[in-house]
Amino acid sequence: MEQRISLVTLGVSDLARAKKFYAALGWRGTEVEETVFHQAGGLALVLWDRRKLAADCGVPYSPPNGFGGIALAHNVRTDAEVDALLTAAARAGGTLTRPAAVNAIGFYSGVFTDPDGHAWEIANNPGFTLSEDGSLILPDFG
Repeated sequence: MEQRISLVTLGVSDLARAKKFYAALGWRGTEVEETVFHQAGGLALVLWDRRKLAADCGVPYSPPNGFGGIALAHNVRTDAEVDALLTAAARAGGTLTRPAAVNAIGFYSGVFTDPDGHAWEIANNPGFTLSEDGSLILPDFG
């Protein structure tokens, strides 16, 4: 298997609400057959009905009941961008779960959840370089 993620699909309970939330954050998607596709650099972020997603994955549907064990991250270039995105998410209907601050590792970040409870960390981590097109370049950890 090549080391790559092609799509991240978020199961949502109300597609119209989710589409509106992400549009308020600047995401531009295309809805096709009750599925919203957003190009995100070299991958796609997809919004799809949670019940349909469970059935498609061959797992039983269960209503969300807390943290699902996955967090998405969006790195930005400045602390001000972190603050602005967290504010925009709250205004759009998200929930700020960790206010922006310098974390224990030493970079500035905060976390919100979207209306379906999907966690997003917004971070300015100077150790993770962002190329001009926004692609993340990991540092040499060696």
